[in-house]
Amino acid sequence: MNYALITGGSRGIGRAVAVKLAQEGYQVIINYASNEAEAQRTLELCGGKGELLPFDVSDARQSREALEGWQQQHPEDYIAVVVNNAGIRRDNVMALMPADDWHRVLDITLSGFFNVTQPLLPAMQLHKFGRIVNMASVSGLKGLPGQTNYSAAKGGIIAATKALAQEVARRNITVNAVAPGFIKTDMTEGLDEAALKKTIPANRFGTPEEVAHLVAFLVTPEAGYITGNVVSINGGLYT
Repeated sequence: MNYALITGGSRGIGRAVAVKLAQEGYQVIINYASNEAEAQRTLELCGGKGELLPFDVSDARQSREALEGWQQQHPEDYIAVVVNNAGIRRDNVMALMPADDWHRVLDITLSGFFNVTQPLLPAMQLHKFGRIVNMASVSGLKGLPGQTNYSAAKGGIIAATKALAQEVARRNITVNAVAPGFIKTDMTEGLDEAALKKTIPANRFGTPEEVAHLVAFLVTPEAGYITGNVVSINGGLYT
């Protein structure tokens, strides 16, 4: 049975990825930190093809215990696909940014990538197959004012993607990043969509489902020669 873990899978892009992968035949493992009701809704949208796995990706011990517990319950299987999607925004200019806002954004996005991926690598290497997709952002490529913390976290994810890809390629494990531009989710609520659309050649925000289709391709066996890449999905909004 093919298992795919999606962190931050209760809403937005994470939910769309979970639904798409379930449609593609995966048993999805929906990670969430606190919003059980929305995570349960995601599982329903997946047709029940999966399970919930609550833990805080920024907590190394909690992450490892949750993943080891899952493995003990599934001794004949392993998690072949992981989509590191969990992340938060706490925007502010750096001069006024509380230290907690800096650390919390990096802990969830960047440390969360390590806390989740590192325990899963041995099984992928043993089975000589794995697909790791990290959710980056146009902020990590361009850097955006008011998002020094978020840009740092996403930029770190991009660098880590390129490094890890070289470490595991010989074991048929690919590591890629997806860098969305403006996507209509909770994360972009409150932004001036009308003004921002004028900066996007496609003249619109993207949808979570469009991102999910890209992720679904990157985890296929046919994408086995694509690794260490950052694939932008931004309607033409390049730096």
